[in-house]
Amino acid sequence: MAAKIQALVDFGNKVRAARKESNLSQEELAAKVDLHRTYIGMIERGEKNITLLNILKISHALNISASELLEWIN
Repeated sequence: MAAKIQALVDFGNKVRAARKESNLSQEELAAKVDLHRTYIGMIERGEKNITLLNILKISHALNISASELLEWIN
């Protein structure tokens, strides 16, 4: 269970770093992917187990591949 939770935290950290690198606020990213700002925050804090479709939306909005967001997760 701990590894699963850590994977969510690691993924969230990667999303946050990519969002900041793109100079987007959580609200701006949420608008681009048609999700709520609080949902983006929950993803970044590792509180939500995000779906594949939302991973694809976010990666597209951040101009990176989904594999880049997932490559380091065990």
